[in-house]
Amino acid sequence: MAAAVPKTQVAGVYHRRVGDIVVTAVSDGYLDGSMAVIQNIAEAEAAQLLRDAFRPVPRRTAVNCFLIHAGGRLALVDNGCGSAMAATGGRLFENLGAAGIRTTDIDTVLQTHLHPDHSNGLSDAAGHRRFPNAELVMHAAELAFWHDDAAMAKADETSRARNFQAARDQVAPYVRAGAARTFEGGEVFPGVTAMPFPGHTPGHTGYLIASGAESLLIWGDIIHVPEIQIPRPEVTMAFDIDPTGAQATRRRVFDMVATDGLAWAGMHMHFPGFARLVRRDGGVAMLPEAWSGAM
Repeated sequence: MAAAVPKTQVAGVYHRRVGDIVVTAVSDGYLDGSMAVIQNIAEAEAAQLLRDAFRPVPRRTAVNCFLIHAGGRLALVDNGCGSAMAATGGRLFENLGAAGIRTTDIDTVLQTHLHPDHSNGLSDAAGHRRFPNAELVMHAAELAFWHDDAAMAKADETSRARNFQAARDQVAPYVRAGAARTFEGGEVFPGVTAMPFPGHTPGHTGYLIASGAESLLIWGDIIHVPEIQIPRPEVTMAFDIDPTGAQATRRRVFDMVATDGLAWAGMHMHFPGFARLVRRDGGVAMLPEAWSGAM
């Protein structure tokens, strides 16, 4: 009898070792979105860069989260779209299950920032914590910004509901439970140092994982569309709170990882999202890591 024709992908889970620490990429799915949010570049040029890379037009954006297994503890970096965005997102929980991880196993949730595709998985519609044993940890400026009534009043109606109110609703159960903590920088989890990368949001943060001689930077939303923003780092996104700051941070981070040969991972890289940058033709080029079955 012939084998059944597959109709679904295997689980979106991939493990990578960093010294004694294991980092697990977990896919939350993807989002299809408008080209209009890609700014500081002509739409036709942006579309051509995607076509040249054999990518969909309009853009398709991967959404990744990462587990950090360190010192007998387990952290989750970001938590995806939850159930409030497109049906193609919100896959984190089924993929955690496929990896043998229960939400109760996670003792720390590290937020890169509080945009809904990164934080809508924190709490359910009834206001219950989806990670009941976890401390929620983020940069102090991030928590403060999304709770700033003056900033919320300046936003358009969509952003007030989708970004400001959603962030408040997602975070509130952890604050009420005394399970939320903020930082300015420094070590925030065993082997993990917070690196403030402001611009995309005021408290946008990357997390540098180091063990022995090995390191990996989870850089959050330094880029959203790699085929465009790696060759054209001046390109910004409509949802950058400070586009000029986001552009400057992106250039600084590109320079750092290229100079240091540092491996990195991104929330909007094509799954599993691990790569390096090298200097080329006056800019940088991306070299995605090869898949490895070794641990």
